[in-house]
Amino acid sequence: MFAIRMHRKSLGPTILGVLTLASLGPLLLWDASPTLFPARAHDVLAATPLTLVAVAYLVYQITRRANARDFAKALLSAVAFIFWALNQLLPNHPRATLFNDIAITAFVLDIVLLMVGSPGAGLNESDRALPDPDPKRLAQARTRG
Repeated sequence: MFAIRMHRKSLGPTILGVLTLASLGPLLLWDASPTLFPARAHDVLAATPLTLVAVAYLVYQITRRANARDFAKALLSAVAFIFWALNQLLPNHPRATLFNDIAITAFVLDIVLLMVGSPGAGLNESDRALPDPDPKRLAQARTRG
């Protein structure tokens, strides 16, 4: 039998992750048979996994004791998901467009920060190559350069 060993601190994020995945079932069932659900059920069904994944990700970062930079990035992602959820939950709210625009801004900012903040960002593969370990070739390269 296959057993999964979990630390106590990973239990919370794991449970939230499973609940998040489970919340996708009713959403996809609504897509297959919307008449099974009450009016406006889709709004709640769409907002639920977005909210749960935001909370799960923050709890995960807290339990793994993420550094301030990683937690700030996780918080930015969570904000994006929460505002997306608000837009789904309250599509007729006077601020629905603002909720959507905040979500878009947070997602775009998150990805741009990921691209420019990654180690080696903007470098070609040859720029990242390790120096030649052969001392003769290394000395020759130094005299040429």
